[in-house]
Amino acid sequence: MGITRTEYFLLFVISYLFVGLLTPVMRRIAIATDVVDRPNSSHKSHKKAVPYLGGVAIIIGVITVSYSASLFSQFTSSTFWLATSVLGPALLLGLIGLWDDIRNLPPLPRFIAQTFAGVFTASILMITDNIGNPTGSSIFDSIITVVWIVGICNSINFFDNLDGGAAGTVAISSIALAYLALNGDQYLIAALSVVTAGSTLGFLVWNKIPAKIYMGDAGALFLGVLLATLTVRFEPTAQTQIGSFLIPVFLLAIPILDTTVAVLSRIRRHLSPFQGGQDHLSHRLMRVGFSKRQAVLSLWLISAFYCFIAVAISNAPFDLELVLTGIAGLIWLLMLILFLKTSDSSKN
Repeated sequence: MGITRTEYFLLFVISYLFVGLLTPVMRRIAIATDVVDRPNSSHKSHKKAVPYLGGVAIIIGVITVSYSASLFSQFTSSTFWLATSVLGPALLLGLIGLWDDIRNLPPLPRFIAQTFAGVFTASILMITDNIGNPTGSSIFDSIITVVWIVGICNSINFFDNLDGGAAGTVAISSIALAYLALNGDQYLIAALSVVTAGSTLGFLVWNKIPAKIYMGDAGALFLGVLLATLTVRFEPTAQTQIGSFLIPVFLLAIPILDTTVAVLSRIRRHLSPFQGGQDHLSHRLMRVGFSKRQAVLSLWLISAFYCFIAVAISNAPFDLELVLTGIAGLIWLLMLILFLKTSDSSKN
């Protein structure tokens, strides 16, 4: 099933406008129902209460536009169930995240729901033979899929710690994934990636510095599972096996780096990896002199760099692919070391 470039553009514009118009409505609902993020703990950097429910706008936008588009574009029951196999687990985690935004759940229920989403997705991919990078072992593929989905879900959630940071980065990753999928004739992945990019950019209008609304765990968990599922389904066109495995990793390199830095920092301080803290990349950049705006722009630029590398790898000859993966991997490791050497908190 092919989709024209005009249809992709319309999907992007409709998603952008839909979520852009829906977000202020959800903001008013959040204020009226007192679903807000109060600066009542040390790891929160905002000074005044900020409404949640921006993630609900993203969820409604992605699901509404995706299913509406399928109805108007050669709709079949197989298309419906294929889209549902991607959107269903993301919606489940989005609802768990919404519950967390309202009731402040402990980490265990979230982790159980993430694992369930991972197992469900792995089962579907095994049954339908839709793993993008199969290793030849169904058991190993299943384990990788579950770990990837749980890991990326948490990475996007962890990364949502600075106005516009997560929304802008998800949009950048989604645009790159859409381009790669389009070139590989993987139309469902391309279409859902375009819708995700448009929706997050529509939300970003209201989430940029200073944020008028947050996506909350509802949006972060929804987007995390959605991106993880799309990237694990995506079949890269790299020349080498290592390049194929690294393309999805590079698409999400900065959220992964942020989570790695935060978790290692907390472990070495004998703290729970799941507790909040001002030890993320954005906080570390601000402690060395970056403004909030400079920090978020820097993270967007680095994310764009790694997305560019992912695109370049997919089109590079064998020798150049090895060089690009080696350089990009080395830069990632150097950033990990440098960020870990900065202060873990403002109290240090």
